Amino acid sequence: MGKGDLRTRRGKIYNGSYGKTRPHKQKKKPTAAPRTPGPRR
Repeated sequence: MGKGDLRTRRGKIYNGSYGKTRPHKQKKKPTAAPRTPGPRR
């Protein structure tokens, strides 16, 4: 359990790989602009 262990987060960082223990950072989805309510009828 250390840098050599690829099953741990530290080992993945050391090895430069990704997986379950070290997922890629998810890019934030561009949120839609807040809708302004239209004229009320």
